[in-house]
Amino acid sequence: MDDQPSSHIEEVTTTRVVAFPSDVVEHEEKAINALRPKGVEMHRSMTQEDKELSAAGYEHLEAQKIKVGAPADASNVDIQEHRLPFSKIEEALQTSIDAKDPGGSYGLTAAEAQVRLQRDGRNVLTPPKKKSAFRKIQKSEAILASFLAMIPPSCRVVREGTITNIAAADLVKGDVVLLRTGDKTPADLLVFSASDLKVDNSSLTGESEPQERFPLPDGSKHRPPEAENLVFNSTLVVNGEAWGIVVRTGDHTFIGQIASLTGGESGNESPLAIEIGRFVMIVSCIAILFAVVFFAVGITTVYKGQAAHTVTFAVSILVAFVPEGLPSVVTLLLSIAAKRMAKQNVLVKDLQGVETLGQLLSFRHRQSILIELASGSLTLLATDKTGTLTRNQMTVTNLWSGGKMYTAFQSNNDEEGTAQFTMAASGMPEMVDIAALNSRIKFDKTDVPFDQRTILGDATETGLTRFAGRSIKDYDAHIKSNPKVFEVPFNSTNKWALVILNKPHSSGTLTSYIKGAPERVLAKCTTYLQDGVPHPITEEFSASYDAAYNYMASRGHRVIACAQYLLPEEKYPADYPFSKNDGNYPETDYCFVGLVSLEDPPKHGVREAIGKLRLAGIKVMMVTGDHPKTAEAIARKINLILGDTRATLAEKTNRAIEEVYEDEVSAVVVHGDDIDGLEGWQWDQIFSKPEIVFARTSPKHKLEIVKRAQALGHIVGVTGDGVNDAPALKKSSYMGCQADLGIAMNISGSDVSKEAANMILLDDNFASTVNGVAEGRLIFANLKRSIQYTVSHSTPEVIPQLLYVVLPLPLPLSAILILVIDLGFELCAALSFAWDKPETDDGLMRMNPRKPVNEQSVRNLKKRALRRSRTLIATASRTRTIDSEGGPKLIRRGRFATYLNKLRTPFTRNFWEDLMEPSDDETLVDLKLLSYAYLEAGIIETMGALVAYFVVFYKNGFTPAELRTTQKLGVYYTSSSPDFLNSRGHIITAAKQVDALAQAQSIFYLSIFIMQCFNLFAVKARLSFPFGRRVVSNLWNFVGIFAGACLGIFIVYTPPLHVVFGGSFHLLPLYWLIPAAFGVLLLIWSSLRVLLLRKSIDKAMVKDINGLMIPDDEDDECPVKTMN
Repeated sequence: MDDQPSSHIEEVTTTRVVAFPSDVVEHEEKAINALRPKGVEMHRSMTQEDKELSAAGYEHLEAQKIKVGAPADASNVDIQEHRLPFSKIEEALQTSIDAKDPGGSYGLTAAEAQVRLQRDGRNVLTPPKKKSAFRKIQKSEAILASFLAMIPPSCRVVREGTITNIAAADLVKGDVVLLRTGDKTPADLLVFSASDLKVDNSSLTGESEPQERFPLPDGSKHRPPEAENLVFNSTLVVNGEAWGIVVRTGDHTFIGQIASLTGGESGNESPLAIEIGRFVMIVSCIAILFAVVFFAVGITTVYKGQAAHTVTFAVSILVAFVPEGLPSVVTLLLSIAAKRMAKQNVLVKDLQGVETLGQLLSFRHRQSILIELASGSLTLLATDKTGTLTRNQMTVTNLWSGGKMYTAFQSNNDEEGTAQFTMAASGMPEMVDIAALNSRIKFDKTDVPFDQRTILGDATETGLTRFAGRSIKDYDAHIKSNPKVFEVPFNSTNKWALVILNKPHSSGTLTSYIKGAPERVLAKCTTYLQDGVPHPITEEFSASYDAAYNYMASRGHRVIACAQYLLPEEKYPADYPFSKNDGNYPETDYCFVGLVSLEDPPKHGVREAIGKLRLAGIKVMMVTGDHPKTAEAIARKINLILGDTRATLAEKTNRAIEEVYEDEVSAVVVHGDDIDGLEGWQWDQIFSKPEIVFARTSPKHKLEIVKRAQALGHIVGVTGDGVNDAPALKKSSYMGCQADLGIAMNISGSDVSKEAANMILLDDNFASTVNGVAEGRLIFANLKRSIQYTVSHSTPEVIPQLLYVVLPLPLPLSAILILVIDLGFELCAALSFAWDKPETDDGLMRMNPRKPVNEQSVRNLKKRALRRSRTLIATASRTRTIDSEGGPKLIRRGRFATYLNKLRTPFTRNFWEDLMEPSDDETLVDLKLLSYAYLEAGIIETMGALVAYFVVFYKNGFTPAELRTTQKLGVYYTSSSPDFLNSRGHIITAAKQVDALAQAQSIFYLSIFIMQCFNLFAVKARLSFPFGRRVVSNLWNFVGIFAGACLGIFIVYTPPLHVVFGGSFHLLPLYWLIPAAFGVLLLIWSSLRVLLLRKSIDKAMVKDINGLMIPDDEDDECPVKTMN
């Protein structure tokens, strides 16, 4: 295996990374020059079948890569100019610069700038193409507007040797631009001169700290996001100033490429909408088939020549089979749930305009995103780090001085015995002084208390100042009483900052403080401070220093060293002429005070939230642009990673990393440099791990990760707050074959990310994601209960229609009464499920997702993909439609051919192989639901209604046999019918016959209602029995029952309505006890069913994960005593 370029190498001592280059021939992992390990090595070798299966399922992604991977002009995709030395940059960009005197640069001429403007276009982002529906355009334009808001309106540019202000939109490649603190970068610039330049890239790359940028005369070998000599369009200059050459404008800038990724994805229906549509279509087809068949049977046999009777039957069959109220119930349930979720700080966007009834089957994804959340199908949550899991606020965590470690931040990974920070401890007053006085920060306001101020400046200095401000009683007075005399700001060459203050001490009036990179500061020290007394640096101190530094650095913290020099009066009097240019200031003989570490700490509740998500069967992975070591350290702190990577296991077991097999570990950290080269089997290996971190990723990488996860069957949620998260957030909103979830932060999130996402956490609390998932699973459970309840009355509606034709019997239930059931009391009762509570406290959040992704599901998916691929190739071979590379040509089918292919599909072998494959998936309408609705509850309700029907007829003089006889004759049960003499010798007049039928139909109608009232509680029994406080805690259930009872009694017992509905006020309420008894039987059966299905429920539960549920204590800064 060839060595990687040096630009891709990182220090193995601090970075635990597994990378997967594209040139792997043998699937093994080797160390390159004792640096980052490469490849994946497993105990067993891969067979040819394994290799084919691994490649299967990714074909469409590889095809997309080929399609978009070779643009006409490669320079429009990747910036390359940062690699060029100064000697070639002028020639490449055809401009004139002076690196030694940047203000004297000539730049472009006005005429040349105009030519380039006409050739390349303005420095603006292109609006979305108006191809699709209005609302989709509206969203794309809103996202673009958010991008445009980040771009400055004007800038300072050098043309023909003169600095002038022009509109940023008129910048062209080759322009020379001046940047100063507070400016927004107007285009992608190559820095050729800079002074203490720092830019905030957090929204673009995810790096939590401002990044130093400086000129590189020989060019940079890093990729563009990490190149030290590039600054990107829309990033904020937080410190210093610089001169740069424009290398990209408009859509070709880094942010322009993100915008194109964000606007370029399109999508389809959510799986749940497809499932509902498929169910309604199947039921409708069955209903039509039954209606046609039994119409033919009826008109040719029992009702020969009686078209009116058979048409009535056919219509009744259609009405009984199709759940007319289902679309309305689903739509209203989701709308109610969306409002309830907003109360839990989870905003589901764009739910207005949810279509009803027939349009339900064509839910657009933005309108049906709640459906996906509600479906409980989320299997993987890809989350950004900075600002999402962490606070995006550097915070002091540990301090070390005088040989002792202190903690200033309650952390779950501090060693036992680490002391709490206190100002009385050795070296702490000096450390606080250095943090406060050796600083260049500013405040937005100074007339408000310290804790209410916004600190402006470098993230590290901001963290140190925040820490110092909590420790000093009067911060402003302390600063004023120790004024600066001289200062050397931090720069990338020195890697330290020095300040000399008018701060008297026993031997003089001046004090020098220095802070910076530990190795640089320690090199300037000859003594160390302990208990206020300087001691010579010894080997013992050096060993203690090394241990302290490793303790801090191993946790992914930024480590800063602090030292002081109490300047003697005889050598440095108060009027000493310090000078930065000639180095006339003290650089040696310092006293080492201590080390201080900072980190961007996790948000409160994140650790517990990730534990709950993992216990819910949802894989949580981190996808960040930050350093791998920092990412892994945070992942371990929040329990996203509990197990070992190959590097950590090798360290624990004293083995070389090459000796550790990939299948021995449960965690992996993947570097963004290697994502483009990953093969199918490597993606499989990564996603098979329960704990995954992707570091140093670009927006394009995040999008690729989402696609790869979806190709394995994952339903992916993406959380983020930065511009760099927008493509993945938008991707998750518009996935072609999967419906995913984009989640943005409301407070800290950029406008771009909020526009691209389809769910927003209003309180910026990652833990709200758990609330969203829990609420979503409850919605799905309630939606399923509602459908199960709604469909249950189909059997007692359909069977009487069949008896009406087959036996025949007098029609037990008319079509109009069926409609009253479906659109009357059933609708009210079904809607009440929206307010149902979970059966148990944590039952739903301990279940696997409804479509879990596991080894078996991935293998099944890949087998199906492989079968389809082989079938396509075989078909292409027969029809001679093979392309030049041996694959099948893609030929666009016409509508008729597509429809014909759909009709042919059920008669193919692949269809039945796919259908019969074992699966752990839970669909909205599955066999268990249909079995309960049609065969179990449906039969019980049918029996109850028929018993009541026959009893009422018997009490009115008709035995079951006589009912059959009279119906066959076809002359009874009308106002003009002849009298009927029954077997008991009673004469039943026409009026009594009509009233008997009306009573029988009324009791049948009321029987369905009464038994459905019991079924309302029976369908809730899945994890527990249908009894107890939780089952009856939903008052809206009883409101629905009351509404249904009022409607039923009103229809049955109101004479004017009998003309339409055929009721009878002669029906005795005593008959209601018959369906009530069968309702009790239904509850008994439901309880028995819980016991019978308990094993399958236990199997679907997620097993406990060791080490996950650590109590989320107060992880905030420790209280400290202030000094006066």
